Amino acid sequence: MAEEPDAEQTTVKSDEVVRAMVDQHGSAVYRLAVSIVRDPALAEDVAQETFIKAWRHRDTFRGAAPVRHWLLRIAHNVAVSTLRGLREEARDPSTLPGRHGDLVESVVANRMAVKEALARLDPLSRSIVVLREMEGLNYAEISEVLGVALPTVKTRLFRARATLRALTGEDGP
Repeated sequence: MAEEPDAEQTTVKSDEVVRAMVDQHGSAVYRLAVSIVRDPALAEDVAQETFIKAWRHRDTFRGAAPVRHWLLRIAHNVAVSTLRGLREEARDPSTLPGRHGDLVESVVANRMAVKEALARLDPLSRSIVVLREMEGLNYAEISEVLGVALPTVKTRLFRARATLRALTGEDGP
């Protein structure tokens, strides 16, 4: 029996490696997408588009960073572009993301106060919180994935945590 390809290889050349990427990183890509677009169905579209882009541009991956970081950066960019596209379309307010679905159900099960607090954060701060708290990325990795300066990551995370504590009434450091 052949060993399955590892998506953390330094090249992303074959379809098998792309399939392995989906298996290994699909959940992380989806969680980041839903944290930005705030709609589970739209987040599925973003995740799918992320992997399509990864497959189309697999020959551009240089291996300087882990595949996970490359995919999360693509996912962040696709999600933000998707939101921009929605804002540019004339839409019924009831069809906008966040009106029907749970905000971040996988972050804190059924804690509406936290969900509402996360919804009040801007997309970049929400992305930083999800990448740090759910995906376990360190500050440097978040900076690389999102393409923002390290001090920006630290400041946004500090402020986002303070905002979340204030909005949820939780005490914290």
